[in-house]
Amino acid sequence: MEKAFSYRFYPTTEQESLLRRTLGCVRLVYNRALAARTEAWYERKERLDYVQTSALLTKWKKQDDLQFLNEVSSVPLQQALRHLQSAFTNFFAGRAKYPNFKKKRNGGSAEFTKSAFRWKDGKVFLAKCNEPLNIRWSRRLPDGVEPSTVTIRLNPAGQWYISLRFDDPRDLTLQPVDPSVGLDVGMSSLITLSTGEKIANPKHFNRYYKRLRKAQRSLSRKQKGSRNWDKARLKVAKIHQKISDSRKDHLHQLTTRLIRENQTIVIESLAVKNMVKNRQLARSISDAGWGELVRQLEYKAQWYGRTLVKIDRWFPSSKRCGQCGHIVERLPLSVREWDCPKCGAHHDRDINAAGNILAVGHTVTVCGAGVRPDRHTSGGQLRRSRKSQK
Repeated sequence: MEKAFSYRFYPTTEQESLLRRTLGCVRLVYNRALAARTEAWYERKERLDYVQTSALLTKWKKQDDLQFLNEVSSVPLQQALRHLQSAFTNFFAGRAKYPNFKKKRNGGSAEFTKSAFRWKDGKVFLAKCNEPLNIRWSRRLPDGVEPSTVTIRLNPAGQWYISLRFDDPRDLTLQPVDPSVGLDVGMSSLITLSTGEKIANPKHFNRYYKRLRKAQRSLSRKQKGSRNWDKARLKVAKIHQKISDSRKDHLHQLTTRLIRENQTIVIESLAVKNMVKNRQLARSISDAGWGELVRQLEYKAQWYGRTLVKIDRWFPSSKRCGQCGHIVERLPLSVREWDCPKCGAHHDRDINAAGNILAVGHTVTVCGAGVRPDRHTSGGQLRRSRKSQK
């Protein structure tokens, strides 16, 4: 199974100078190629591909004002053109928007294939570097494994990270267990389990809100582009990075626990991009990290031999009575507990939703994907969607 481990590393002064020049060259080549492809289409109705942009790169290296492109490894520059080709492929397939130009303040990344780095005695030597990178090994690669691709990344907070991609030959499948669990995500409680347990939402953004507001105000008073503005921008970026790191660390601990304790995990397929369009809830939804939670559950279930089931997002898990199946007409978010008008059962909104999610997850596992409620029946009977019937 192909995996990638990310590590923090601390370059020397010479290494940092070379890496920053490499990132700058990668950004320049990517932006020039994107501009050339855009201009070719709008002016001459021509489509340039990777081969043609690679030929342009050869011409650029011969120009007097672009001789610095020859001072860095050529592999990251070629990889930048390949990434641009992938971006256009996704755009034409309708999977992504039109590619954007890369900005310096966002940091940047550079990808090195096997011809541009050396792996020796558990150390990484990049092209044009005589010393190995000082990597903080939070976990070692499996014995006998060598990385196939190395990606260097500089985040907006000025921190350096390296990602090592490799093929893992190990079988990490965990021993089968009996429990299955349904998860209902929320904001007051990050997730509610069908067992009745509620995991509190740490609300990482609120912990750093005062510091972030003070730093943002300081940044707004600086002249954009000045040295003091850049220092203030770096302070803001570091606070944002702390929020992101603390959120991701909490989600890693939570998802690992869920994977180890349960054989099957059922969750709703959420459209987070659409949900954050609500201006009143956008910050809380983004801070909860629902998308990252599902992403981690997906790849960890694949790694460790667990089953992750996603049910239709339109399934009325909160409005459906877990006892008799009756679906109420309206249930505002402010209502956290309710009584079924048909059977009189008292429900906690989140626990009832998690139980319904688990129940329909078992149905999806047996009947196949695409099971969703029939909105025309008050009892909430399940039916197959049209896609699954074809």
